[in-house]
Amino acid sequence: MQTGVLRVLRATAASWWRNKELRRTGQLKLARQLERETVLRDLGYLRQAETLPNAHLICGDGGTFIHLGWTTVSTFAPIERFPLAALAVARGTPFIDIRSVTDVTAFANLPCVARDGSVDPDPSGPGRSVSLTTYIDMVEALGARIANDPRPRQST
Repeated sequence: MQTGVLRVLRATAASWWRNKELRRTGQLKLARQLERETVLRDLGYLRQAETLPNAHLICGDGGTFIHLGWTTVSTFAPIERFPLAALAVARGTPFIDIRSVTDVTAFANLPCVARDGSVDPDPSGPGRSVSLTTYIDMVEALGARIANDPRPRQST
């Protein structure tokens, strides 16, 4: 893991209000322990984002979400204020920016991304799921912007 990544994760952990309050009240050992646990947890999320087949990020008006199969990490903030998400994108995790999507109903009716990388043979009805690349095709048609696109490039 790069030192820049660790610096960002440490700074983020130290800036959390609880850890700042612990430091202010002189409980440095507990603050450091909690910060280390947070950094290790976030490193795990970054590693999952790099290795899971359908891991991706979505940013919309409701916040930023890191989808890691059965785990989702989120905040109400845009990606610009979510350092963990920004690091994941910088390290190559697919990013779907839906802030420009205007047809909210069509977006809400899209199927989910399959959690385990599998593809649902019947992607219709409740609980339907599709591959990440199929999902990106669908959401891009609605106006979303894609970064770190995992779809194979087609030459024209």
